[in-house]
Amino acid sequence: MESLRDTIRGISEQHVIKNKSFIVGQCLSAVGWVDDTVPKVERIIELPMVEVAGAGIAVGMALSGCRPIFIIRFQDFLIQNGSTLINFAAKRKDIFYKRCPLWVRALAKEGDGTGGTHSGKLHSTFIHFPGFRIYAPITPNEYRECWKEFIEHDDPAICFEHRSTFNNDKDFFNINSEGNKITIYAVSLARMNVLKAVEILNNEGISCNVVHLYKLKPLFLVPLDTKGLVVDTGFESCGFARDVAYQLMIKTGKKHLALGLKDKSVGCRKDTENLTPSAEQIVDCVRGLWKE
Repeated sequence: MESLRDTIRGISEQHVIKNKSFIVGQCLSAVGWVDDTVPKVERIIELPMVEVAGAGIAVGMALSGCRPIFIIRFQDFLIQNGSTLINFAAKRKDIFYKRCPLWVRALAKEGDGTGGTHSGKLHSTFIHFPGFRIYAPITPNEYRECWKEFIEHDDPAICFEHRSTFNNDKDFFNINSEGNKITIYAVSLARMNVLKAVEILNNEGISCNVVHLYKLKPLFLVPLDTKGLVVDTGFESCGFARDVAYQLMIKTGKKHLALGLKDKSVGCRKDTENLTPSAEQIVDCVRGLWKE
């Protein structure tokens, strides 16, 4: 079975060879070829520093029409790259009517002593700005679908990847059963924890619908007529989960909660981690909704 890792590497290799494009990023071959997701091809531009200059180089290449793949090895570095991506790539089509087709791979990591400058999950931040397509696939087929959509359009796209999902070779499907009173909507790594939570809840006689969200912007959301919980791998404060929960409440008139990361910075010790909501946390939230 092909894993998500294999899919990313294969798509990247085919793209740079077939379309004579480039992969751009910081020290791509230095530490395991970015979890073995970067193909060993000639058309790689490795930069010693990517926090600011990398985005400018990648955007310039996109403006020339070659559709480069720009890799940001930790999502925290999106902040430094943000000015160029937002002001020269995302705004360009709306203001100047010119295209900037750029595929940004922004990787997340958490746990295992990962510190505060390497553990961010920042999709909510970039959803805020007009002009981007935002994706968060965790299966091979989802990644192919998002890539195909990128190729069919001329917008800059940011693909928010989580390293903990690179070994996944399975598809995930929505659950929508008549009579279920609660729906869980989930993003990125939180989706795997949601599936564990659903098993626990089923054993307690609480059956839930599940909606997997991976095309985050534009978001075409068809709400189910139930109470719900939106679970995200990013920060809860002013985040994607709260925005979606609000939209769902407006459309259904029923209560929806949001669950994400706590509002605190991460340290380099286990006792200072700030992790994606666990299956147990998700179960507790659903139990509360069920009792109301």
